Amino acid sequence: MVALDLDAGWQLHPQVSVRPEPFGALLYHFGTRKLSFLKDRTLLAVVTSLDEAATAREACTSAGVSDSDLPRYAQALGTLVASSMVVERQR
Repeated sequence: MVALDLDAGWQLHPQVSVRPEPFGALLYHFGTRKLSFLKDRTLLAVVTSLDEAATAREACTSAGVSDSDLPRYAQALGTLVASSMVVERQR
C-alpha cells in the first residue's frame, strides 16, 4: 500500500473508467487491464470528486467522511494509488 498525502491533489488516471453499481462501483484501467471494486458508495463519491477537489482531504470532507473515518479512506485511496487507478495531479 502507498501512503497517501491527503493534502495533495489527486485524480483518477485518465485511462480509468468508473461504472457505478448498487454496492459501490467498478473501476477499470484500460492501460493495465486491472479491475478494482469500490464496495462503498461514500468511497465512490470521494473518488469521483478528486478531480474537482483541491486535495484528497477536501474530496473526503465533501463526501461526508468524518475525521474518525479519514484514516480508513486514506488507506483505501492509497490502495487505488498502488494499483495506478488514482494518480497525483500534476501541479
